[in-house]
Amino acid sequence: MAYDEILASAIDAIGNTPLVALDRLCANHDGRILAKLEFANPGFSKKDRAARMIIDEAERAGELEPGQTVVELTSGNMGTGLAIVCAIRRYPFVAVMSRGNSVERARMMEALGAEVVLVEQAPGSTPGQVSGADLARVEQETARITIARAAFRADQFVRDGNPLAHYRHTGPEIWRQSGGHVTHFCDFVGSGGSYAGITRYLKQQDAGIACYIVEPQGAAVLAHGAAENPDHPIQGGGYSMPDLKFLDKVPVDGYLGVSGRQARAAARDLARVEGIFGGYSSGANVAAALELLDGPARGGVVAVLICDSGLKYLSTDLWPSADSKD
Repeated sequence: MAYDEILASAIDAIGNTPLVALDRLCANHDGRILAKLEFANPGFSKKDRAARMIIDEAERAGELEPGQTVVELTSGNMGTGLAIVCAIRRYPFVAVMSRGNSVERARMMEALGAEVVLVEQAPGSTPGQVSGADLARVEQETARITIARAAFRADQFVRDGNPLAHYRHTGPEIWRQSGGHVTHFCDFVGSGGSYAGITRYLKQQDAGIACYIVEPQGAAVLAHGAAENPDHPIQGGGYSMPDLKFLDKVPVDGYLGVSGRQARAAARDLARVEGIFGGYSSGANVAAALELLDGPARGGVVAVLICDSGLKYLSTDLWPSADSKD
């Protein structure tokens, strides 16, 4: 047995995810899409990377004491990553999440030892869709719990470990795995960490690589649009938050709007055609990349993240049951 190949913990399994060419899906388009399968991380999402780096940086800086409670506002993916890291490093973890997020996420965090606090949606919110008003309620409860428990808040919207994880790891992996052939990158934005970190790295390798922010149609506030439809099914982003710390001074070559229907269709095609089972934001990224191939990225190579697993959306309309209709 090659003992040098045995990892010390699941934390060490984070990263080095596969990069897969979506050539079947791109058969009628001029160019290629390279998909980074972030659901291959232990927590089934890209947020495992940020969770590890935020805790690493907090420990290094002495901001996190042994046995101190960690608290985080989450749509589920960041919470899952933190649940894994905190369980192994022996920090109690509390995840605060809107009831608008899929139930699979809460169940997975609980299975990993997290305490999950579910916050009721704002009046008028759509079940299964998290609005900015819903997020404000979750923020209020997260702040209250952080004070009450003298906890460390692993704030993914503020902690520099979030974009740093993608600058140090995800970006270099994409560049190395693609052989330096990436010409475009697009990313559905939640906290902005993955977009900022990967864009900064790719631009340093080749300033000509064009990087695009992906947002939900009707909630494209980063593109200076109005939040006409803040209730959308693409979980994990599009919260109508125009001021994201990590996007400050990070180049943006353009903005792409994707509807819930487009994201849903692309995610289903991704599963049926390529055998890749991603979630809503993964579908949004693929839909945006296909749009790029029909426009400014024609003949190019577009890198995207498959942000998380479709298993986290089985209770949503992304994957209708056999006896239901879309």
